[in-house]
Amino acid sequence: MSGAPIRVLVADDQRTVRDGLTMLVGLIEGVEVVGAACDGVEAVELAQTERPDVVLMDLRMPRMKGAEATRRIRAELPDTQVLVLTTYADDESLFPALQAGARGYLTKDASAEEIEQAIRALIAGETHLDPIVQQRLVAAVLDTKPILDAPTQSLPNDLTPREAEVLKLIAGGLSNAEIAEALVVSPATVKTHVNRIFYKIGARDRAQAVRYAYQHGIA
Repeated sequence: MSGAPIRVLVADDQRTVRDGLTMLVGLIEGVEVVGAACDGVEAVELAQTERPDVVLMDLRMPRMKGAEATRRIRAELPDTQVLVLTTYADDESLFPALQAGARGYLTKDASAEEIEQAIRALIAGETHLDPIVQQRLVAAVLDTKPILDAPTQSLPNDLTPREAEVLKLIAGGLSNAEIAEALVVSPATVKTHVNRIFYKIGARDRAQAVRYAYQHGIA
């Protein structure tokens, strides 16, 4: 592959896992591991020093949890993406990490190919969620429906409740086909919603739409 390598920082408090990830990620073509942190504090410090493109972030670490480390890294280094790689896929772990700014979420049984795919997706400005995590996110949206219950006038850029719901699912990493399946509508209907959303918020692509969703508290 040509061009500068993708710079990756690994953060995990378990040494065997940290060393294994460092070796695995280092074998990916076009990827360079620039550091390995043993806790959240060190992850933030190394990120500030090395300015990686992607941080592979564990969640339950000493001194500072992964979600808080993610929040600080994303606030200080907006060009650095965070890929959560954790044992836990429960709501108490998932939602704080996504709210903190993580754009990828995998469990530790992910294959080397899945980790590589996730890293490259984040570099391309996309989100990447483990299928189980994606299902939990969709279920949470459809079960709670906080956006659909909100008055239309409270939504930015004249978005309708349905458009806001579609935007939230886009931010969750779902394709148009997956959104259609989740909302029980046709792919053509979803495409129409997406086009209207992009027009209203001035987004050129899904990456900008995801950024808008998080900036306006929709995701």
